[in-house]
Amino acid sequence: MKHLKAITFDLDDTLWDNHGVMARTEEGHYRWLLEALEAWRAARKEPALALSQESGREDYLQRRQQWAKEVPERRGDFTWLRLRALEAQLEAAGLPRSAALMWAAAAMNEFHRLRVLVTPHPEAAGLLAALAERYQLAAITNGNIHLARQPLAAYFPVAIAAGELLAPKPDPASFLTALSRLKVAPECAMHVGDSWQEDILPAQQLGMHAVWIAETGDQTLPPRVHRIAHIKELPQLLESLEKRHSGGVYNH
Repeated sequence: MKHLKAITFDLDDTLWDNHGVMARTEEGHYRWLLEALEAWRAARKEPALALSQESGREDYLQRRQQWAKEVPERRGDFTWLRLRALEAQLEAAGLPRSAALMWAAAAMNEFHRLRVLVTPHPEAAGLLAALAERYQLAAITNGNIHLARQPLAAYFPVAIAAGELLAPKPDPASFLTALSRLKVAPECAMHVGDSWQEDILPAQQLGMHAVWIAETGDQTLPPRVHRIAHIKELPQLLESLEKRHSGGVYNH
C-alpha cells in the first residue's frame, strides 16, 4: 500500500448540512425574482406577470427536468439548467427575450448569494487546517455552490465542480481530474463523502481509499472503504489507520 498523500472531499452533507440551505435558496431566489419583476413592471406601468410562487416554481422545476432530458450532457450542470429554465419560463410568461435573459441572470445571482450561506460543521475549519499541514486537499462536488465565496475555499487549492465538467459523479472524470491536478496516483489518495453511489463506489473502483459518512450502515464494506458517522471522526480514523499499518503507511 502506498503512502497517503491527498484527501478529496465532497461538500454538501459532508462538510455541512445542505438540506436547509437548499430549501431556503430554492424558495428565496424565486420569491426575489417575482417581487423584483413586479416592482419593475409596476414602475413601467405594465401589468404583473401571471406567475405565482407555487405554480411558478413547479413549472420552473419541470422546465429544468425537461432541459436535462433534452440536453443530457448538461444534466449535472445545475446552474446551466436553472438559467435556461428561467429564461424559457419568463419568455413564455410574456417578457421580451432580452428582458428574460436579464432577469434570469439576476435571479441566478440571487440564487448563488443564498446558496453560499451554508454553515460548515463547527469542526470543519480546524480539521481542514490540520489536514492541510500533512496532505494535499481538494474538493469534488456535484453541487453548484460558488466555493470561492465560502471561507472553507482557502483549504482547497483544487476544487472540481463536476457538473461544469459535464461529468457529474459517479462519473470517474471528476476524480481523475482532481488527482491529475494534485499529481497523485489513486492509491495514494482518499475521498470523503456521504453518497455511497456518487462518492464511495467510484472512488473505491478507481483504487482510492474512501471514507463514507453515514450515521447507520451495517453492510460489509469493500476494500479500502471505511465508515464514520460525522466528519469530526475523520482525524481519529486516520490515526487508527496509521497505527494499524506499521511504518506509517498513511503518513508522508
